Amino acid sequence: MSDFLRTQLPTLDAGLSRTGNWWQARSPRERTMLAVLGALIAVVVLVYGVVKPIQGARAAALADIRTYETLNARIRAAGSLSAVKPQRRTGAPETIATQSAGAFGVALTTAPIPGGVRASVADASYDSLVHWLADVTTTSDLRIQRVTLQRLAAPGHVSAMVELGQ
Repeated sequence: MSDFLRTQLPTLDAGLSRTGNWWQARSPRERTMLAVLGALIAVVVLVYGVVKPIQGARAAALADIRTYETLNARIRAAGSLSAVKPQRRTGAPETIATQSAGAFGVALTTAPIPGGVRASVADASYDSLVHWLADVTTTSDLRIQRVTLQRLAAPGHVSAMVELGQ
């Protein structure tokens, strides 16, 4: 040990000297057992004091990421939130259905029925049809009473018979 440590830290020097004397008093077999015990304690401290907490923090972070990605996807799917309410459509049920369908590119023919309208769609994309139905129900007093869909040969296209009423 350097002279600096001996002059500045005499208690450390005394403690190291006593530890050295104690170690030398042990038999080689005891020294081996103590060294193995010390190594085992170091491994246990390393595993449970360092590795396990890091693994737990990583698992929690991954769970948080999954949660926030799910929330982000739900927010994106919900669309933009607007304080402006859609303009209410008024008039005859045939007029309401036709105006709304035109906004979504859905070509339909209408026929009046008691209390509403029957709309026939020969060919439309499924997404456009669903958006049209959502628009009709949110911008007017018309409600869907019956829908009959039939898949067409073109992928994603359907024909439909929709009854809307009040």
